[in-house]
Amino acid sequence: MQPRRNSNLIYGLLFAVWVLVVAWQVEEHVRVREAAETGLRKRSEAIANTLGAVVRGLQFRGAVFRDRLEPVLNELVAGDTNGAASGEVVSITLLNAAGESVASAGRPIDLEQKDILQAGEHWGVRSMTRVYSVEGVTNTPAPVILEGRTNSMRGGPRNSLRRESRLDQTGTSNVLSAATTNVVDTNAVVAGQVEPPSPPPVEPRPRRPFWARDLDDRQYQEMIASRELHGLVLSLSTESLQAVTGHDLWLRFVIIFFAGISAAGAGLALRNLSQTAELQIRLVRASEMNSHLKEMNLAAAGLAHETRNPLNIIRGLAQMLSRQTDAPPDIREKTRVIMDETDKVTAQLTEFINYSRPREVRRSQVALNSAFAEVLRTLNHDLEEKKLRVETGGEPLSIEADEQLLRQVLFNLLINAIQAVDEGGRIQIIAQREGATEASLEIRDDGSGVSPENRQQIFKPYFTTHQKGTGLGLAVVSQIVLAHGWEIQCLANMPKGAVFRITHLKLAV
Repeated sequence: MQPRRNSNLIYGLLFAVWVLVVAWQVEEHVRVREAAETGLRKRSEAIANTLGAVVRGLQFRGAVFRDRLEPVLNELVAGDTNGAASGEVVSITLLNAAGESVASAGRPIDLEQKDILQAGEHWGVRSMTRVYSVEGVTNTPAPVILEGRTNSMRGGPRNSLRRESRLDQTGTSNVLSAATTNVVDTNAVVAGQVEPPSPPPVEPRPRRPFWARDLDDRQYQEMIASRELHGLVLSLSTESLQAVTGHDLWLRFVIIFFAGISAAGAGLALRNLSQTAELQIRLVRASEMNSHLKEMNLAAAGLAHETRNPLNIIRGLAQMLSRQTDAPPDIREKTRVIMDETDKVTAQLTEFINYSRPREVRRSQVALNSAFAEVLRTLNHDLEEKKLRVETGGEPLSIEADEQLLRQVLFNLLINAIQAVDEGGRIQIIAQREGATEASLEIRDDGSGVSPENRQQIFKPYFTTHQKGTGLGLAVVSQIVLAHGWEIQCLANMPKGAVFRITHLKLAV
């Protein structure tokens, strides 16, 4: 339980580190985006200052003529000017005091959006719009946008200066005419008959530029209200910002992805390490258990061997009693029963000793036909008792095997087949080549067969389907087959019976 808790703690720490990496990358991406937005704002301010300098250079007597201003605006929108990237300036709009457009270039700007004029900045999907004060970027009073020069302006500034020079210091020529019309007789004034007249009050008029002399006060104020520049709206494309943020976002995603892969790899490595440690502990325990089982196996084999000797003595004594001529019939019957039961126990002990004995394979060249004939000669009495037919077929092959262990395999498989078939049945022994270096061996019978659910169980110790079987015969066969590196299978024989097939027999060169 404690190692599992430690593993969970380490997994939690790895996940926490990955979460920290994710948060760090998100914060860095926000910082990069803010830096890109700040850079776009600075470029917008630089372009606004450039435009302010242009407007200041185009002013004459507080006015900027449209036919000179609009080409400059179009040039700013169309191409590079003082560091503005080509296509970066989307639109330029000059506003009056009421927030209405006086001059513009590029894509129209929706001035109905409240956050543009109130907040002074608006971020759209593809553009960024900012509002500037004309006086702030030009450092001069707000100029007036004029459509073009009229006939009264053809004289230029020199003619207007000449006309203004004729005016007296009061700024109006009506004062001169009023003074001439109010001339009185000087002698009358001296004689005291008439008082000298007082000059009429003169109201000074504000000086207007030469381009506004033909307008009355109302028209002049309306023109100032509608065409005087107070605001500059500049809209820049956010494609460069999106490119920078998109590239940075992809980079952050790659970092997060590899951080996750690293955390997952570390977790898997930790899991494999813990599993390896557990497997090593299990292997040590299994090794200890195997050593203990070997010791128990040797002790059991020794006990079985020591038990078999007294059984042989008991059987010999019973056999002696049964051969006495003066022994009663009931004594002879009981001694026969003692011998039969002793033979059964001795056979079981012999099989147990054979199963528990370590298998040391001593390979040699063995002719299969000779091995078949030797085993069949040993089982001749059992075959004749049940009137069985044994057929051998296939090729005369020689294999590399331990001859004594191979004969034990054949003996146990044939005993199993003899027990399975009925009287007058048939048993087949077939050896055939499988490829250039291997062969296979099959023992077929037409007995009752083996059910599919028992075909994998019959090779286990003490599993048997016969009443007189011990369950160790096929287990010994499997043990010897595995010691040679072969494989054995139990299959169905058609139309009835069973097939025991041994494969991967190595042919002798």
